[in-house]
Amino acid sequence: MIINLLQLGRISYAEGLRIQAEIVAARKQNLIADTLLLLEHPPVLTLGRNAHRSNILASDELLVKHGVEIHEINRGGDVTYHGPGQLVGYPIIDLRGDLPNKKGPHLGPVDYVRLLEEVLIRACNDFGIQAQRIPKLTGVWTIAGGSIPEKKIAAIGVHVSQGVTSHGFALNVTTDLRDFDWIVPCGIADRTVTSLELEAQPGTTEPTMQNAANAVSRNLGRTFARQILQVDSLDQLLQGADFAQTTDNRTLSASIDTTAL
Repeated sequence: MIINLLQLGRISYAEGLRIQAEIVAARKQNLIADTLLLLEHPPVLTLGRNAHRSNILASDELLVKHGVEIHEINRGGDVTYHGPGQLVGYPIIDLRGDLPNKKGPHLGPVDYVRLLEEVLIRACNDFGIQAQRIPKLTGVWTIAGGSIPEKKIAAIGVHVSQGVTSHGFALNVTTDLRDFDWIVPCGIADRTVTSLELEAQPGTTEPTMQNAANAVSRNLGRTFARQILQVDSLDQLLQGADFAQTTDNRTLSASIDTTAL
């Protein structure tokens, strides 16, 4: 079994939503396999279903000055920042498929989030970074040391509709962390954020966006026990959906003709 991998580069948040919607619709119809989108956004703040507007600390004037958009969306969680140097992943997965830890007809959303955390913990390990989960604080965190508390290196917020996931995770790679001063990240006021660039150990993999994308996609394949298949474009990905739809229509027509005879 496979997971398609489509790397989109830097695109607007609105374009990311549009592409997600198109792929989710195809996945719900079983026209394409599970798919991972990896990309980067210009500066944007997103407000999840449980968000409090008071967790945006910057004034509207400051956000406009820096070209920062605000989007209210249907994922879980509070306010999150996306911007240059941050690897954003949108896994579009049918939770009714053959997945690790599935105990019933579908993998539960919480178990799915735990799998995403595992992917990101393993990806951080590739850069020599020890990372962890913290109970009741979704995401991936560094290990506390002495007087230095845990820092958040990756945020997670997902949406599930008809068993198919959307939205996903954001891993800070070379992000300008000063941009997080505009918000209370994920509504958690007593901890700060960090990045692969700041935490990576000497002599390990260089923390670039492409290396981070490679680490995440590789570890997603290992964690979900799937082969990762790179596709070059959205058109190439959806051509498979068009072919499947055409084949289904031809099969249906043949069935109708046969029945009529």
